[in-house]
Amino acid sequence: MNAMKLVNVCKDRLQAMRESGWVSLLERVSNFYNSHDIEVLKMDAMFLVRGRKSRKSQPITNLHHYRVEVFYVIDMQLQELNNRYTESSTELLLCIACLNPSNSFVAFNRQKLSRLAQFFPRNFSAIELSMLEDQFQNYIIDIRSKFVELKSIGDIAVKMVVTKRYKIYPLVYRLLTLALILLIAIATVERTFSAMNIVKTRLHNRMGDQWMKDLLNKLDNKHIMDRFQNMRTRTGQL
Repeated sequence: MNAMKLVNVCKDRLQAMRESGWVSLLERVSNFYNSHDIEVLKMDAMFLVRGRKSRKSQPITNLHHYRVEVFYVIDMQLQELNNRYTESSTELLLCIACLNPSNSFVAFNRQKLSRLAQFFPRNFSAIELSMLEDQFQNYIIDIRSKFVELKSIGDIAVKMVVTKRYKIYPLVYRLLTLALILLIAIATVERTFSAMNIVKTRLHNRMGDQWMKDLLNKLDNKHIMDRFQNMRTRTGQL
């Protein structure tokens, strides 16, 4: 939960820097230059392109180059954060964090957990959503004083099975399992795209998706594991 809050703080600070940070940055750089007897560039002067000049390049001022082409790289950072942490995905992760049992379930929030269940309309009917709120009230009173040693959502699911409480709170248990599956699915997708970046290099960018899919299907998992194992001594056998 704290991590997601820090993501939002980072996005807000980047946005504030983009909107009003240029002037203060320029002043700080100018003061540094003046204190070290370095000539300060005139922002309204034309920017001198180093190296070979392209015929199609348009003349621009120093102000345009440093503010638009350099300083506004912040836009790329904001776009990356917004794409990776959209409003809906951020809300989803914050709701999942309310299942965290650490510190005697201090993060528990019944409203947010009810909202989490609404992200799974195929798994919870309207009647079950109303029943879930009642189960949450009994669930938190029952387990808060008994499951004090738990550290993760997975620990709760295991404990509920061991103590047979998954039969007492079936809807809560269903939500727990869905949250665990979702977290694993997100990690799996991230690893898949990381593997795609390795396989689909610049030399293979023209490779069609079907061609690459056929190529990957020819790879045997056992062969990959054996090769990885033989690269160097491993602590455990794959």
